Amino acid sequence: MSPLARIRALAPPSAVTAALIAVTVGVTSAAAIVFTAARAAGADTREVSSWMLALGVGIAVTSAGLSLRYKAPVLTSWSTPGAALLATSLTGVSMEKAVGAFVFSGVLILVSGLTGWFARIMDRIPVPLASALLAGVLLDFGTGLFSQMGGSFAIAFPVFALYLLARRLLPRYAVLLALGGGIVASVLTGGWHLERVRLSFAQLVFTSPEFDWKVLVSVGVPLFVVTMASQNLPGVAVLRASGYEVPVSPVLTWTGAVQAVLAPFGAFGLNLAAITAAICTGDEAHPDRRRRYLAAVWAGGFYLCVGLLGATVASLLTAMPHALVLAVAGVGLLATIEASLAGALSDPASREAAVVTFLATASGVTLLGIGSAFWGLLAGGLTSAVASAGRGRRRGATASAPVAGSVADSVTGSGERPAGQASRTEERASA
Repeated sequence: MSPLARIRALAPPSAVTAALIAVTVGVTSAAAIVFTAARAAGADTREVSSWMLALGVGIAVTSAGLSLRYKAPVLTSWSTPGAALLATSLTGVSMEKAVGAFVFSGVLILVSGLTGWFARIMDRIPVPLASALLAGVLLDFGTGLFSQMGGSFAIAFPVFALYLLARRLLPRYAVLLALGGGIVASVLTGGWHLERVRLSFAQLVFTSPEFDWKVLVSVGVPLFVVTMASQNLPGVAVLRASGYEVPVSPVLTWTGAVQAVLAPFGAFGLNLAAITAAICTGDEAHPDRRRRYLAAVWAGGFYLCVGLLGATVASLLTAMPHALVLAVAGVGLLATIEASLAGALSDPASREAAVVTFLATASGVTLLGIGSAFWGLLAGGLTSAVASAGRGRRRGATASAPVAGSVADSVTGSGERPAGQASRTEERASA
C-alpha cells in the first residue's frame, strides 16, 4: 500500500470532516457552560484551563480507546447538563469539595458499569423508541439550519445549496464542501472576528479532593443522575439506533474510571455523546459503516487539541459566527435524522409510542434537573405499556365473542343471533 493510500485509509476525508464538525458543535454549544461552572467553583484562569485540558484528555482517551476496541464510533464528551447543574450549585462550595463531588460521581458511574444495572435497563428499550429519542434530540439542530436563514441567509443558504449539489455529484464530500462554502461565505460577509483570537496553552492543576457528605449529596448525586439520564441514556440510544451493539457496561466502567482519575484536575463529567455522536455514526462519516469508528477516533484527537488550547478555544468561540456552526451541523445531521424517523415509524404497533417519545424529547422539557431525553423515553414507554394492555383486552374480548353469542341465543329463544351481532363481532376481531 502506498503512503498516500495508507493516509487515506487512516484519515478518510469524510471521517475527519465529521469529527471536526462534531467537535466544533460540541465545543461551541457547551464550552461556555463549562467555563461558567468552573468560575462558580471559584476557579482562576489556570484552573479553568486545567478543566478544559483534563476534559480534553479524558474524551480523547475514552473516545479513541473505546472506538478502537469495539470498532464502532463510540464518542464521549463532557456532561453539558452536568456543567449547567454545576454552574448553579457550586456557588459557595470550595474547589476541594467540588472536586470531591466529581470523584464521587465518577465512582458511581464506575459502579453502574461494574454491576451492569444500566445495561439491563437499556436492553429493554425497543429500537423504535430509541430511534424516536435520537430524532427528538437532533430536531433542534435540523431546524437550526433553516431558522438561521432568517437572520444569516448569506451564510446558511450557501451551506444548504452546496450540500444538496454535492450530494448528487460528490456525496462522500458533501458536508466537507458545505463547510468550505460556509467558511467562504462567512468570511465574505465579515462574520469572523479573528482579532479576538489569542494563542495560549493549558496546564494541568491538581486539586486535592475533600469529601463533604453534604456536597456529595447535593452536588455529586445530582451530577451522577443528570449525566446518566440526560447523556448516557441518549448516547446508548444513538449507538443502538445506528445499529452498533456496543456493550454498555464496559463503556460506563471506563468513562467512570477515567473521570474519577482526572477529576482532581477538573474533569467533572465524562459520558457518551449523543448529538455529536450522531454526526459520527451516519452515512456522512463514511460510506462503510465498519469504518465510521475512525470519525470518533479523530474526534478524540481534536478534543485533545481543544484541551491543550483551552484558552485559545474560548477566544475562537467568540470569533466564529454562530450561524455557520448551526448550518453545518444541520446538514451534517440530515441523514441521521432521516434514518431515525424511518426507524421510529417502521413498526405500526409501536408507532404511537415512538411519536410520543419524539415529541416529548423534542420539547426540551426539564423536570427535577433532568433533561427531556429521559422524560421522552419515559413517556414513550408509558404509552407503549398502555397500548399493549389495550391490545390485550381487545384480544380477550374477541376470544369471548362466541360465548356472548350463545347467551344472546338463549335470550331470543332461537339458534339465530340478533340482527347485526355477527358484523359487530367481526369488527371487534378486526380491531
